[in-house]
Amino acid sequence: MASALIRSARHSELADLIVLEIEAGQLFHTVDLALVADHVPDQEALRRNHERGLVWVAEQHGEVAGYIVATVLDGNAHIEQVSVAPASARQGVGCQLISHVEEWGRRNDRPATTLTTFRDVPWNGPYYEKLGYRELLAVEIGSELAAAVAHEASLPGIDASRRSAMIKRNDGALTVPGL
Repeated sequence: MASALIRSARHSELADLIVLEIEAGQLFHTVDLALVADHVPDQEALRRNHERGLVWVAEQHGEVAGYIVATVLDGNAHIEQVSVAPASARQGVGCQLISHVEEWGRRNDRPATTLTTFRDVPWNGPYYEKLGYRELLAVEIGSELAAAVAHEASLPGIDASRRSAMIKRNDGALTVPGL
């Protein structure tokens, strides 16, 4: 697995990132999530996140191999989107991007990194579990993350019962419900 260079996205790359996300999303057709696969990303939201310096790309051989968007929800680093170009899939690019956001969170004194995902899609919930994330119980979900979950549930093709919010502590300690 070749290591990718993780860097801030350039404004000139934003349209290409939308195309990359659409191409990467086609994989959802293989798990009967056609509406998710055919979803067109919000260019304006990507532009706003870019202006806040919260969009990074993974570059391999001078080409963008993937990208990630972060924000802060409930005081934690939060992964809003991660997409890897099909040609770069299964090469560790997604892991490098996720690690970058986790490190960004640590540098900015965020106690954890959170994300939302499909719990039963192999490259979603099970993948994040392998990276050290665990599913949050409903009582552990803060108000900002809950709002993100509710928004996602309103999108076409999203079955809320298949979704989960996940967390990974940035200090490496296990997260235990109720503690």
